[in-house]
Amino acid sequence: MLDSKDIYLKTTRHFLAPVVELLDDPKCSEIMINGPQTIFFEQGGKIHPFEKQGFSGPAALLAAARNIAEYCNRTLDRGVHAFDGRLPDGSRVHVILPPSSRGGVCITIRKFRKSNFTLQTFVEFGSLSAEAAEYLEVVVQMHKNLVVAGGTGTGKTSLLNGLSTAIAASERIVVIEDTSELQLQQPHVIYLEAQPPTPDGLAAITIRDLFVDSLRMRPDRIVVGEVRRGEALDLIQSMLSGHDGSLSTVHASTPRDAAIRLETLCLMSDVAMPANVARAQVASAVDLVVQLSRFRDGSRKVTSISECLGLDETGNYRFLTIFEFRSQGVDSRGELRGSLNWTGVPSSFASELGSLALESRVRTTKNIWQTSNG
Repeated sequence: MLDSKDIYLKTTRHFLAPVVELLDDPKCSEIMINGPQTIFFEQGGKIHPFEKQGFSGPAALLAAARNIAEYCNRTLDRGVHAFDGRLPDGSRVHVILPPSSRGGVCITIRKFRKSNFTLQTFVEFGSLSAEAAEYLEVVVQMHKNLVVAGGTGTGKTSLLNGLSTAIAASERIVVIEDTSELQLQQPHVIYLEAQPPTPDGLAAITIRDLFVDSLRMRPDRIVVGEVRRGEALDLIQSMLSGHDGSLSTVHASTPRDAAIRLETLCLMSDVAMPANVARAQVASAVDLVVQLSRFRDGSRKVTSISECLGLDETGNYRFLTIFEFRSQGVDSRGELRGSLNWTGVPSSFASELGSLALESRVRTTKNIWQTSNG
């Protein structure tokens, strides 16, 4: 007997029939429907036009949006211009409706992939060096507060999945997301997902609400899929109050921009505080920023790994760059050449390695963990 999810799996594929081959293509990572006949897809980090027949008309595309909304327990009426949700197969979906979308209904599908990413996977992809992977593994085990920064589509969630594999299996982890994407491999993981208001009038459940809940659940780690709003203040203050080892992502183009972005989001909360206090809290809470970028050849790479050293005498963020990507141009196929290299600067966390009994984890990064005393 089919359950409701199986039924919607079939009906969703029926309504999305024009793009089913993209849904089934393992090489396709994202589908962008910009109206009935304008469809693009991402493959190998590059966006391509879909040359085949699209939807028969606006009504057919709207019917697909209504079917998705029904599965996600959303309503489509005059008071709703857009919604986020998941398809029955786990893919993330965003729908935006006219008149907000001038060209018609827009549906963007970020396809679900069963994640078995580890840091070694990123080394094999050429996104990370083996030395940097070992360094990141050690700092995660040190319970450092780490932020993955990057633009849209740079692979922040995938890298966060990879970083999470360095967390000990004995730890209790609470994962908080707007739309559930992270797939941790540890046995003791609690997944919390924000919820929109329901059609019958129940209030939304926000990431901030879930964050308050998580602090009462005795977490060893809190992982926030992406910080977008005032919940940044809750995250930063939890880091400062003993919940170390937190992992999260934020939209930013540089480590300094990531810190400023977190500071700005803290000020968007309903707690009034001076800007200099918000800055001081971010500077004290964040230990590390891993910066990701997507390049013109479609490749996604870690471009820097920087330790946050607090504020300087003028009140600006101080960063110590431990790894930096150095480009060597492009090859004959137009693919970027380069490598993520150690800058030669030892880690500011080096003195903690022995006290945390993590020396055995160090194999290729011994020089990075040398203190000034040798």
